[in-house]
Amino acid sequence: MLTNTKKMLLDAQTNGYAVPAFNIHNLETVQAVTEAAEALRSPVILAATPGTFSYAGRDYIQAIAETAAARCSIPVALHLDHHEEIDDIRESLSLGTKSVMIDASHHPFAENTAIVASVVQYARQKDATIEAELGRLGGQEDDLIVDEADAYYTDPDAAKEFVEKTGIDSLAVAIGTAHGLYSKEPNIDFDRLAAIQKRVSVPLVLHGASGIPQEDVRKCIKLGCAKVNIATELKIPFSDKLRRYLHEHTDASDPRKYMAPAKEAMKEIVQEKILMCMSNNRY
Repeated sequence: MLTNTKKMLLDAQTNGYAVPAFNIHNLETVQAVTEAAEALRSPVILAATPGTFSYAGRDYIQAIAETAAARCSIPVALHLDHHEEIDDIRESLSLGTKSVMIDASHHPFAENTAIVASVVQYARQKDATIEAELGRLGGQEDDLIVDEADAYYTDPDAAKEFVEKTGIDSLAVAIGTAHGLYSKEPNIDFDRLAAIQKRVSVPLVLHGASGIPQEDVRKCIKLGCAKVNIATELKIPFSDKLRRYLHEHTDASDPRKYMAPAKEAMKEIVQEKILMCMSNNRY
């Protein structure tokens, strides 16, 4: 059964680890993530962007996630990642989704706060948890592209006010990470993260973790990040293995055969990231 993220993130915050949130797109990617998490006894979050739902259908993704969760003995949540359209959020909540990120970070502070607070109020009626973002990450997430010049960091004092006024369950922070792979070594503002942690009681969320060294991710976890988002680092091994298989087997036509090695390649990265987040053997 799918769960919301409140209990799993609070447990991670209390016990010094992070719950990994892996972006999924279809049956095979859901299977790769949940099978790896089950094997390592890790709670897991299946994160899906608006683009994923447009590609596969909200009802399809919901049904696949529910089936995967029913097969698992670990907590599994389906999470709406970087959602901006209220109607899309309402549709998924009506289908049974229990975890939502409402991303109004491109709006001014007051408008961001008002939008998020309204979603929190509605989500509470559906037993769902809400994540929101203050500050703005650079890079590309789904079809959303933010230039470096438009990215800005989370202000610690504003974060405190934002959490208090909205009632959110977790806060995504902008501290120097970005979506996609990094063209140069990311410069993470750990001092800013520490200042946010001192002012905010809810679990913090690290977006853009693909390509960040393990020691830096674990330092972020120590400073309050109880959820770590990983997307790009999963796509690359999946597509590379699929491409290689089809190149080596030019007459291949059976998806059951050419998808299998791609799934295994993704599972290896999922396991690696679970160990990085120290979420293994928690359930």
